[in-house]
Amino acid sequence: MRPFELSRRDRAALLTFLRELVRIPSPSCEEGALADRVVREMRDLAFDQIEVDAIGNVIGRVGPAQGPTLMLNAHMDTVQVSAENAWSRDPFGAEVEDGTLYGLGSCDMKGGLAAMVYGAKLLQESELKGNVVVACVVQEETCEGLGTRTLVEEGDVDPDWVVLGEPTNLNVSRGQRGRLEMRVVAHGKSAHAASPKLGENAIYIASRLVFGLELLAGQLGEDDFLGPGTLAVTEISSSAGSRNAIPDRCTLIIDRRLTLGENETKALSEVQRVIAREGVDADVEVTGYRTTSHTGYECATREFYPAWVIAADHPLVEATVQAVQAQLKRRPQVTRWGFSTEGVYTAGEANIPTVGFGPGREELAHTTDEHVRVDDVYAAAAVYARLAATLLG
Repeated sequence: MRPFELSRRDRAALLTFLRELVRIPSPSCEEGALADRVVREMRDLAFDQIEVDAIGNVIGRVGPAQGPTLMLNAHMDTVQVSAENAWSRDPFGAEVEDGTLYGLGSCDMKGGLAAMVYGAKLLQESELKGNVVVACVVQEETCEGLGTRTLVEEGDVDPDWVVLGEPTNLNVSRGQRGRLEMRVVAHGKSAHAASPKLGENAIYIASRLVFGLELLAGQLGEDDFLGPGTLAVTEISSSAGSRNAIPDRCTLIIDRRLTLGENETKALSEVQRVIAREGVDADVEVTGYRTTSHTGYECATREFYPAWVIAADHPLVEATVQAVQAQLKRRPQVTRWGFSTEGVYTAGEANIPTVGFGPGREELAHTTDEHVRVDDVYAAAAVYARLAATLLG
């Protein structure tokens, strides 16, 4: 098979495209301007078909409609800028220095998105026996899997394989832990703060639960590949009639990472046992996600995202490793992500063979001075093209 390489002109165009993506703020539910820019680039590159679906995902196709489908999946949204004063550069400046591009979302994951668009462009002269769908989805940072679920279940995309462009440092990821968000509400009794003994302070009740949850966190399951399950209390809030009243309600938010062998039922029952052991009035439930997309689509789901792993000897894993080795002249590591991705839907729910491969280092996601090596973005585009030609050629 011929090597896939971006021309000098294509490299310049890809870098211009990526810098413009970074300069366009695109927090979750505000991806509209970025989506317009992606559509324009796909049109300029003469994709065979381009559409924006109801929730605001951008879908571009290359290759014949008949035959199998490879989905290259990237998300358009980013987290909000945090601690802007801690950045040494403008988070939206897209500065390039010594071959590295800096900016919010450059690593997570506008670098991967740009590489996927240009990887598909490299295939336009190939004789494909199927099609490549570049799916640029919304709201991954706040509700991973939602955009892709909408794309597959409400649209006409039926992928046989999925490649996620989240950062892997040009290695291959074959799984991740799941995620469950729970809300615990401790119920007390209100009274004037001048007479606290007349009430029952819900904050004190919640503090006992926090201690019990901290003990529980050290007793969770572990998987040899995905690692341990984890539990963390990430938010505490209380309510009372005023600041000089005893709170009658205190709410805890729990981030629970699920390894293989753990599920929603198990995680909920563990917390319920902590409540029962403390003998307090409290309840626990899975939180709900509800919002409106940048197109006005009403989104609602429960905050449960399953763990997933694809076998190391699965043909898709082997094909991806071979594509990386052929293009980059090195054998990639086969590893896992520490964070959550759209794979919670594609692999965890829909059972579509899914792997991850992308430019950038995982540990740079959501950090100040986030960055990605430009040469790695070019390399990723070539690997995407080679993998597609292997699967569809």
